[in-house]
Amino acid sequence: MEEIKMPKRQKSTKTPQSSPVGWSMIVTAICLILFSLFIPTTPVNKSQPYSKFINLVESDRVASVTIGSSHIEYVLKSPSIDDELKQVFTTVIVEQDTELPKLLRQHQVEFSATPSNSGNGAWGFIKFTLFFFLILNLASFFFNRGQQGGTGTSPFGIGRSNARIYSEGTMDVTFDDVAGIDEAKAELYEIVDFLQHQVKYSLLGAKIPKGVLLVGPPGTGKTLLAKAIAGEAQVPFFSISGSEFIEMFVGVGASRVRDLFDRAKKYAPAIVFIDELDALGKSRTAAGSLMGGNDEREQTLNQLLAEMDGFEPNTGVILLAATNRPEVLDPALLRPGRFDRQIVVDRPDKSGRLAILEVHARNVRLAGDVDLDKLAARTPGFAGADLANLINEAALLAARHDRPAVIMEDFNEAIERILTGLEKKSRILNEIEKKTVAHHEVGHAIVGSLMPGTDKIEKISIVPRGIGALGYTLQLPEEDRFLMIEDEIRGRITTLLGGRSAEELIFGKVSTGASDDIQKATDLAERYVTLYGMSDRLGPIAFDKVQQQFLQGMTNPRRQVSPKIAEEIDREVQAVIDSAHQVAIAILQNNHELLKELAQALLEHEILEGEQLRSQLQKARKTEIADQWLQSGRLGQNNLPAHNFAGNGKSTKG
Repeated sequence: MEEIKMPKRQKSTKTPQSSPVGWSMIVTAICLILFSLFIPTTPVNKSQPYSKFINLVESDRVASVTIGSSHIEYVLKSPSIDDELKQVFTTVIVEQDTELPKLLRQHQVEFSATPSNSGNGAWGFIKFTLFFFLILNLASFFFNRGQQGGTGTSPFGIGRSNARIYSEGTMDVTFDDVAGIDEAKAELYEIVDFLQHQVKYSLLGAKIPKGVLLVGPPGTGKTLLAKAIAGEAQVPFFSISGSEFIEMFVGVGASRVRDLFDRAKKYAPAIVFIDELDALGKSRTAAGSLMGGNDEREQTLNQLLAEMDGFEPNTGVILLAATNRPEVLDPALLRPGRFDRQIVVDRPDKSGRLAILEVHARNVRLAGDVDLDKLAARTPGFAGADLANLINEAALLAARHDRPAVIMEDFNEAIERILTGLEKKSRILNEIEKKTVAHHEVGHAIVGSLMPGTDKIEKISIVPRGIGALGYTLQLPEEDRFLMIEDEIRGRITTLLGGRSAEELIFGKVSTGASDDIQKATDLAERYVTLYGMSDRLGPIAFDKVQQQFLQGMTNPRRQVSPKIAEEIDREVQAVIDSAHQVAIAILQNNHELLKELAQALLEHEILEGEQLRSQLQKARKTEIADQWLQSGRLGQNNLPAHNFAGNGKSTKG
């Protein structure tokens, strides 16, 4: 694709809006001025005991007296004619003295009295009002300090959008930093090109999509693509999460949507990016009892629909959104005219993983034995975030061992750490546990080496890793697979039950170590019957609904079925599991000596890998019963001979 050169845009000359912080400071200053003008400035009077005041009156040293409700102000006779030199004193009346006026008349002292609370009502109201406005505006000032750019959490700006705005030159991520998703990049190049060369499109009568929706699994680079657009487009870029619109107050979400688009229109052309759109745009038909009611999320969604394609045109604003749950979005949000284009950002293939590894390895010092192509082949299913984590984990391991560069061994260890967890050297197993785990993992390896659809056995270990894993069998696929044949699914179920079957065959009893294998085998068998329609008895009927396209580990809701059909489903799932269990036992019985030999070697070395492991697994022999199971998916009754198990002498029939 020809590289598009982005001309530098002129800086915007728009006048910024007046800030509420400025208004708060102005009102606060006015309040302070009013205080200084209206509050009387009286000198600080010297307080004297009441008894001393009486003595001064009797000594004819008091010139005048002002009697208040709780205190008395008096002025002493000054030897100077200048009134400014008169000293004013204050005393507190302990109890009402009715003889005081008579005493003052006897000594010819001028006195007056102030009425109780005279002027205090009006002046108190004025002081309270001014004080209230002063506190209110000070609080508004401090709360709104973070409101510049709309990123604060002030209650005075609760209806404002919290979107972060990035102007040209502030985002250093470009399309060169995005790899492995070339198709999505090509689609978004068109958006960038339109923003830079609008005349070319206008002459042809073409209109740019109003909305672009990025969908895909977590970690595949949706948000990274948005950052790259912000770095390439050279236009104002508004970024916000879908959850930031929803508040407990009714109408706040809709107000924030309006404010966001109003701000974006003033900077048009501009891009608005909403991450995790499913938090805002969930389908209104799934609202249950709130459907058609006064739901805050529904009001916010309605406002977003109106802003994107309502009665008023939304010129110059392109909405970019990302989600990993497109199945829950409202149909009105996905229709043409709102989100005209949906771009799938899926997990990369081998060439994409190689490109991603090369991008993330730019700033890492690699040794000469590091083969990124081999790493790309060994990491199928890894998303961009997983590969970035792989590079970082390998670099940390190299630093831990004080190596001058990252070697291939560090990458191999990092892959194991990501897939199986951290090695638990402190978890010591006793002899019985070690033997059980060793035969369990060897059982997986032998059965897996003979089954179709299973990944290549790279390593078996009895070193504990992760949470509760006392051992593991590392399987890495040789190539990317996009669909599975039914015999490959049956082969994977059989491999999962190989560990438990080995325990039965060698010890005559089973342990709790196979719980995770049984869970995975049961889930795969249920999908085999209810989702993939591979059961001969039930036929190609889907009894499960696929709703989580990009989120792994979430169960699909089952359709409403009759009790009879539910019983048939359970019977078919059990038949698949039982048949796989019989085949695993038959394979291990046919390779009994190899099972013991490999288990003994694993007990001695704790880890088997490479040529040593592959040469031993090549000796494994398949059985006729396994071929029958893989071809037809059915085992006739009494097809398996009785097998004598070690330990307590228990026996079972196939």
